[in-house]
Amino acid sequence: MKVLVATSSTQGDVDGDYSFCVPGEILWITMVCDTDRLYPEKGCGCGRGFGGLTSHRATTTAEVADLDITEADMGLAVRTSLTDQGWLAPEIAEMHDEIVAETVELVRALAEPLPEGTIVRRRLDEFHAFAPPAAP
Repeated sequence: MKVLVATSSTQGDVDGDYSFCVPGEILWITMVCDTDRLYPEKGCGCGRGFGGLTSHRATTTAEVADLDITEADMGLAVRTSLTDQGWLAPEIAEMHDEIVAETVELVRALAEPLPEGTIVRRRLDEFHAFAPPAAP
């Protein structure tokens, strides 16, 4: 399955880049806070980031990778991460399956049509794909 992973490739090419994830870590498309949505140039930066499923940290640069995982594996990784981070609260247990499925589908829909190695950047709900850097 094609997914997004954290990368240092092109990191720093854009003012305000940040990378706190583990390189190669599978990413999810995080929610955007109201401040970033209203003032994207002056907010916290979450509207430019992707979240790490393992580190629970964020990065502004993602890379498309074709990993040997199934959608069910990805769903389990998403469920575990979102539960650990407190996004899947017990009060909304009836919505957990839907939230996990939507999160997996967002990543799959973005990554699947792109060639492996493509760099992806984000601005709120817009995603921009860039050809992978040329090998030295």
